[in-house]
Amino acid sequence: MNTLQEYINKASVLIEALPYIQSFRGKVVVVKYGGSTMTDTGEVDTVLKDLVFMESVGMRPVVVHGGGPAITRRLDEQGVETKRVNGLRVTDKATMKVVEETLFGEVNAGIVKAIKRLGGRGVGVSAKEAGIMHVRKHWALGTDGPVDLGFVGEVERIEPGPLLDLVKGGMIPVVAPIGRGPNNESFNVNADTAAGEIAATLAAEKLVFLTDVKGIMRNPAKEDTLLSTVHVNQVDGLINDGIISGGMIPKVEACMRSVKAGVRKTHIVDGRIPHSMLLEFFTDEGIGTQIVQ
Repeated sequence: MNTLQEYINKASVLIEALPYIQSFRGKVVVVKYGGSTMTDTGEVDTVLKDLVFMESVGMRPVVVHGGGPAITRRLDEQGVETKRVNGLRVTDKATMKVVEETLFGEVNAGIVKAIKRLGGRGVGVSAKEAGIMHVRKHWALGTDGPVDLGFVGEVERIEPGPLLDLVKGGMIPVVAPIGRGPNNESFNVNADTAAGEIAATLAAEKLVFLTDVKGIMRNPAKEDTLLSTVHVNQVDGLINDGIISGGMIPKVEACMRSVKAGVRKTHIVDGRIPHSMLLEFFTDEGIGTQIVQ
């Protein structure tokens, strides 16, 4: 049985969050959600609970999701080998069809269904079909020159109107990062990059990357080396020193571009920690790394 003091402690947590809730009311927050932070166990994901909470207290979350593991699984089932260049999936026409079907028809639909089950008003959005993300073909740089990746896109521009209409209507847009090419073709776009470009165009208050590490650490083997704040002018040095490496690089570069474009704060937090976004946004301490101007 809860004691009176326990109830008082719960009330004090709400009061600590109050100034943050007030300052973020009506503000757009872009959340990159996917990969290792997405659950396929059938359990209700606390990330999605956080999103519904944020919308309920007046924030305007926009979700951009990945889906690499699901795409790879679907390709394996069809006997299609996955090839990568510089970490990017080589995407021929047949592969792009599987990518689009999996990202929007499976992953996106699953996230929207889960948000609705929690009482939120999620709506699935293909960035291509909604005319949000316009792209050109992306060429990788190989040892012998440019490498043709097929239907892999590089963002040219974001059309913010459809997303702004949805968030102003109290909806939670869940965006599949499929871009529209110059001839109306579908292009696969790195979800980290897409989230950064969308946040910049929407002039979001925050851009959040949910990942499977605590944030940026000087020594990845030691969690007590977490860098709670990184300034954009430190990023190149941290990459050159190998402190930021691998899959963290596109996240941090997207954060850096977004901050320079006017996003007030960007965050990299561990999506495996229950309610990590609420802890980062609505408490005095925070738990991840923020990248700021």
